[in-house]
Amino acid sequence: MWVKSLVALCLLASVRADKTLSSHANILVDSSTNLAFDLYHNMAKEKNMENILISPVVVASSLGLVALGGKSNTASQVKTVLGGNKVKDEHLHSSLAEILTEVSNSTARNVTWKISNRLYGPSSVNFADDFVKNSKKHYKYEHSKINFRDKRSAVKAINEWASKSTDGKLPEITKDVEKTDGAMIINAMFYKPHWDEQFHHKMVDNRGFLVHRSYTVSVPMMHRTGVYGFYEDTANNLFVLEMPLAHKMSSVVFIMTYHVEPLERVEKLLTRKQVETWLSKLEQKAVAVSLPKVSMEVSHNLQKHLGQIGLTEAVDKAKADLSNISGKKDLYLSNLFHASALEWDTEGNPPDTSIFGTDKLKNPKLFYADHPFIFLVKDKKTNSILYIGRLVRPKGDKMRDEL
Repeated sequence: MWVKSLVALCLLASVRADKTLSSHANILVDSSTNLAFDLYHNMAKEKNMENILISPVVVASSLGLVALGGKSNTASQVKTVLGGNKVKDEHLHSSLAEILTEVSNSTARNVTWKISNRLYGPSSVNFADDFVKNSKKHYKYEHSKINFRDKRSAVKAINEWASKSTDGKLPEITKDVEKTDGAMIINAMFYKPHWDEQFHHKMVDNRGFLVHRSYTVSVPMMHRTGVYGFYEDTANNLFVLEMPLAHKMSSVVFIMTYHVEPLERVEKLLTRKQVETWLSKLEQKAVAVSLPKVSMEVSHNLQKHLGQIGLTEAVDKAKADLSNISGKKDLYLSNLFHASALEWDTEGNPPDTSIFGTDKLKNPKLFYADHPFIFLVKDKKTNSILYIGRLVRPKGDKMRDEL
């Protein structure tokens, strides 16, 4: 009898392990993907914006928190921007929590992804008990009051919290906070992919990365040849490469032009439909891959960008109704700092040595990432986008011009 019970429990465990998202969560995954492209395009238009790094599922959960704190028009507009109109209120927060819990399961995905979220309010605010309880339950938010009369100390305290919560990987998310009279959301993250097949740690050397035609920085470059999803879009002069991460539940998709050029031309092509078309044309081929072995630390204040794609009420001091946060109509969303440290490293699973010396690795295509590229980290199990970004200027010393 106990054998049957054990078998039943094992079957139940395997069903749970492979369970897909609920129908409500799938709707929100779909809308967070649309939000990813809208937000990326809005940010890419900004002058002087170089590297971009945003996590659409984390932005969606931050908007969920704003919806939780909002009432009337403010709350309904947040849901519109979030694409959550088709989901009833009682399902909205649990579904966003479901998505984030699933995709940030570092053990199942064998990646490092540390996410910390905090809501800061001015020292005059009193957080309502219900709001605190529900924001912890669904979004794992911490809450803190901060006194901006001593702005330097306040900014230092915010940066120290972000650094501590990412084990020092994100030492500074802002030098200043302009608007100090509202609610401030901070996402502090550290993400480190673990490749399905590692790069050999000795196959790393210093090369030049062309930020643009007249400016090159020195970066360590890691190299490996393997079989990957690859597509050459000859009509648009670009390459698309997909590299699986460990456990193959997610992958990194790179989109790179043939030669160094501003990314503007490719970004005009960058729609959800176009990315899906590129992915449908990938073929498993031998590819000699060279990638910068660098870390990116990027912090964006998304308050303005969200305002430009439709979140006009919550960010407007005169119109915002975030009275669920404190029981009073005394807050608006003054800042949303979305900060990530991402490390490209050699680490991963041991390579498949059975294909070494075989025809499978003959005449490899070349993917040499020595100039700006766009990338997406795509979760295969939920079909969500974990990150969308671009690397334009990696950290590195300027190389001397050669005659």
